[in-house]
Amino acid sequence: MQHPLQSPAWGAFRRSMGIDVARIGNWQLTFHKIPLTPWTIGYFPKGPSVTKEMIEKLKALGNEKNALCIQIEPNVTSGDQLLPHSHHPLFSRYTFVLDLTKSEEELLKAMHPKTRYNIRVAQKHKVTINEEENLGPFLRLNNETLKRQHFYAHNDLYYRQMWQHFHPDIARLFTATYRNQILASWIIFCWKDTMYYPYGASSRDHREVMAPNLMLWEIARWGKSEGYKKFDLWGALGPDPDPNDPWYGFHRFKQGFNPNLIEFVGSYDLILKPALYKIYTVADTIRWKYLKMLR
Repeated sequence: MQHPLQSPAWGAFRRSMGIDVARIGNWQLTFHKIPLTPWTIGYFPKGPSVTKEMIEKLKALGNEKNALCIQIEPNVTSGDQLLPHSHHPLFSRYTFVLDLTKSEEELLKAMHPKTRYNIRVAQKHKVTINEEENLGPFLRLNNETLKRQHFYAHNDLYYRQMWQHFHPDIARLFTATYRNQILASWIIFCWKDTMYYPYGASSRDHREVMAPNLMLWEIARWGKSEGYKKFDLWGALGPDPDPNDPWYGFHRFKQGFNPNLIEFVGSYDLILKPALYKIYTVADTIRWKYLKMLR
């Protein structure tokens, strides 16, 4: 299990949310009901490379679960393409990974000058980074962030259940505080030799003190002290990002730390019921276009 989404704790968390969790050996999948139908959609995140043997085993499980398809997003950077690409990937094809085996001096020197400057600005303003146990500030800031940026994300129950199953063994919570006000709160996953940054929230107040820059840097320093070798920043736009993309600002923020850009093989659909799958993809595409119009 090379990723926290394949961990038993993640399976227990998803099961607590009413999701059907299935295992084949070390592979963990979830199956999601399509409302008002007898069918499901399978999801297999961050597993190994797709092989012909895997496909046959997943077909048997998918048919047992009455699945239209199983979406597979391997945690690998190379492999044969044995399946068509997914019509709607969930994970980004790219991510940024910071090499924590480098010294602090090497990491600082490699950063974009503006990023180094912003870290010093936060330090000058006496922004403090602390590890916390209370999920409350994160939930408050997360709801504020969603309203401000019009993104679709998980509700409070999702985070509370995840925290119950992941903390303290896998999930840790950090905050950035300025003048007794929490400006940013991030949840970090720690798994094997890698840290991950899946969830973050911030305030619109006091942006001039550059709290997120110091937050990422201090978490990286903490990870180094704990013996982690990599810091996966959980997503990037790719080598030629579109400045009009709504995630472009976040991409540039991460890029300022000069992490390695990693490309995964992508997202695939194992289609089990071709006719129904076509209808589903059309309906799902219309749904996502409608949701974007509501932003």
